[in-house]
Amino acid sequence: MTAPLMPKATAVWLVENTTLTFRQIATFCELHELEIQAIADGDVAYNIIGISPVANGQLSAEEIKRCEADASANLVANIIERNVKESNAKNKKILSPSQRSDKPAAILWIVRNCPEISDPQICKLIGTTKPTIQAIRTGTRPDMSSLRAKNPVAIGLCSEKDLDAAITIAKEKAERLANPKPKKKAAAKKKTSAKKKTTTKKKTTAAKKTTAAKKKATVKKTAKTAKKTTAKKTAATKTKTAKSKAKTTKKKAVKKAK
Repeated sequence: MTAPLMPKATAVWLVENTTLTFRQIATFCELHELEIQAIADGDVAYNIIGISPVANGQLSAEEIKRCEADASANLVANIIERNVKESNAKNKKILSPSQRSDKPAAILWIVRNCPEISDPQICKLIGTTKPTIQAIRTGTRPDMSSLRAKNPVAIGLCSEKDLDAAITIAKEKAERLANPKPKKKAAAKKKTSAKKKTTTKKKTTAAKKTTAAKKKATVKKTAKTAKKTTAKKTAATKTKTAKSKAKTTKKKAVKKAK
């Protein structure tokens, strides 16, 4: 059952204005029975002004009368107060005042009972902020001494299915961090990159060899062509010199004959 927005102030009003037993008030306000007795004796909460749960819409006068007649019965909150989470399942932003005030208690319960759940997961489950979670974790919250841990499922801030899912996800993450698996994809990528490097090296070496062979062949061809051209030139020059010599000898012979 969801506790009222201000449990002690509601308990003060119920003690002063009803004939309910200490047990009935304690169960409704989610306080200890001895604390209700101390409120009735004036030892505790003597300076707190009582707040009517009937005026707040958390209880009806008929419900108070029913429990006053039967001491074994428990007070049941109004449908609006009890089923706020169910009626606003699609819109998680709308919560009852008591649910909003119970968020720190739900955070404390998760921190104590499910320490593996991370802060972002708690923010999604309960709808709170990281600074409030850190303040509760470190114990620096001002009302830490009076804060009582409450199950968020019982309060109605989240479903049991969502809580179990968050716990399983947190455990899986912890197992992955504790036992990291070898990255097969990275090894495969390394192998493929090594193969590519070797193939590229082979291709480059083959290309270099082919270019060197081509260069050698071109050099040989150029040398052969140069030799041929020089031989032709020398032969042409020899024939020219021979012809010129023959002409000169003919001229000399003609002159002698004259």
